[in-house]
Amino acid sequence: MRSHYCTDVSEVNVGESVILTGWANNSRDHGGIVFIDLRDKTGLIQLTCDPEHNAVAHKVANEVRDEFVLIAKGVVRHRGEGLVNPRLKTGTIEIMVTELIIENRSAPVPFVIGDKNVGEETRLRYRYLELRDPDMYETFRLRSKAAIAARNILDANGFLEVETPILTKSTPEGARDYLVPSRVHSGEFYALPQSPQLFKQLLMVGGFDRYFQIAKCFRDEDLRADRQPEFTQIDVEMSFCDQEDVMKIAEELLVAMFGACGVDIKPPFNRITYKNAMEWYGSDKPDLRYDLKMV
Repeated sequence: MRSHYCTDVSEVNVGESVILTGWANNSRDHGGIVFIDLRDKTGLIQLTCDPEHNAVAHKVANEVRDEFVLIAKGVVRHRGEGLVNPRLKTGTIEIMVTELIIENRSAPVPFVIGDKNVGEETRLRYRYLELRDPDMYETFRLRSKAAIAARNILDANGFLEVETPILTKSTPEGARDYLVPSRVHSGEFYALPQSPQLFKQLLMVGGFDRYFQIAKCFRDEDLRADRQPEFTQIDVEMSFCDQEDVMKIAEELLVAMFGACGVDIKPPFNRITYKNAMEWYGSDKPDLRYDLKMV
């Protein structure tokens, strides 16, 4: 159906026919010519619907409202002199539409996609609309890149990814367990794991040597800045290793993950002892952006 994503089209494609899909970010009628900014996960591109070029497509364009789902066929061309938009990756080109299909219509949306002043309650009620925000997509994209980098570097170091059970026995740690009633065993409960601790220790005893998992963890405790009822952690366990081995893997992991997100950090990292951390900063996890020592 689709030949290109929106921002994959460039001046190299001028003169070519393309098929694009996405959402109408906005539309404008300028003297009979309708301009539509089409949005997909990569960004925006301008569709131009001229009645002299294609009257049928122009008629459809007049029906388009924000967040309509569209399929657009057309020819890539340079924008006219003085019409270049330097804020867009595709700001030097436009699509002269030859066919426009409204794949799905939308009721008026409660807020403009990407508006940063919308209240949290409204954003969560219309979460599917908030997810259309390009900044929101970029957050998920970076998270995915970081996870792929973590998997690759751990795999290269001989770690085996193992998915441990989610329904397990209650083994209280530092917080309360979430309990899940069993339909089959009346009066009995599963617990959601606070961490894969017991399972990964079983793997080490079983001779797996090196294990990792991007694990879901659950803890029934009050919500705070550093406490979440459900969270994800990179869980790693190693056999027959020392402190230096663990720190080396941690450095490689962080370098790879930050690098995948476009941040270049150089190992080796600075190290201080636990004793010095407590003496200098009064914490075993000091914020070293501020090198203000207590003594």
